Amino acid sequence: MSGAYDELLDATIQHLEGLKARGVRHVAVSPETLRALAQPAMLSGSNFKAPIQPAAAPTAPLRTPVERKIFPVPAPALAPTPAARPPAANLGPQSLPPMAPEAKAVAFAALRARALACLKCAHLAASRKTVVFGVGDPEAQLMFVGEAPGADEDAQGEPFVGRAGELLTKIIQATGLQRGDVYIANILKCRPDTPGQTSGNRPPTPGEMATCIPYLHEQIDLIRPKVLVALGATAVKGLLGNTLGISKLRGTWQTYRGIPLMPTYHPAYLVRNQAVSEKRKVWEDMLAVMETLAMPISAKQRNFFLKS
Repeated sequence: MSGAYDELLDATIQHLEGLKARGVRHVAVSPETLRALAQPAMLSGSNFKAPIQPAAAPTAPLRTPVERKIFPVPAPALAPTPAARPPAANLGPQSLPPMAPEAKAVAFAALRARALACLKCAHLAASRKTVVFGVGDPEAQLMFVGEAPGADEDAQGEPFVGRAGELLTKIIQATGLQRGDVYIANILKCRPDTPGQTSGNRPPTPGEMATCIPYLHEQIDLIRPKVLVALGATAVKGLLGNTLGISKLRGTWQTYRGIPLMPTYHPAYLVRNQAVSEKRKVWEDMLAVMETLAMPISAKQRNFFLKS
């Protein structure tokens, strides 16, 4: 087999193993693709070609060789007890095997393609201009998670590009990083629809977030950041299911799928509230993130937004 094929196969297997670790037991694949993948492989560089056997009438859905390896058909048995399930901390990206950059690029492109074609929320698919997948470095150590695209993001296909996005970029630059050094994504990849409104935004519903968050899980599994930053109350609720107010949670380390997570205010809040005290709170959260990532912190950085 060619190197490209091996990389694609490895990326596919690692992707399916990640799904299996989260409890997924079936993947949606078109019948045509299943039939093509189910055919015996031909050995390149050899005169031997495995004969194609006539297809018998299947009594169950066809399964690809990769599916059979990752998702073997279980023998009839009693349902597993909750105690048999691995603890939540083991379901994060840290438990996954290392991934070569080439394989990660292939898997990331495949994930992006699936997200861009998603029609799971028919009402959002009908009203969106584009799917806002995410932007940044797939090898980033730091990942920011917001709630959902707004009008500017829906128009440009990139998260955090409006006034709040400009402020987020400045916050990132104040740490010594550039926007391209981190990864930025939302829980919801489509702009929440606003029927009857010509402007304005609304927060995503719990159902919409639950439907879309598997894409974010896969992004996190591929990127494997060392720190997550949740921007705003809705992002925190979508990630942690926590109903505590963001003012109580911000600045306190949480854990999401084995990764340290820092909740902080959404940049849009700072656009509305220009108080130096509120800007300092967000900056204190970012200082904690920088310390966790072992980033250098200058005296000037430590003193941002402090009264002279």
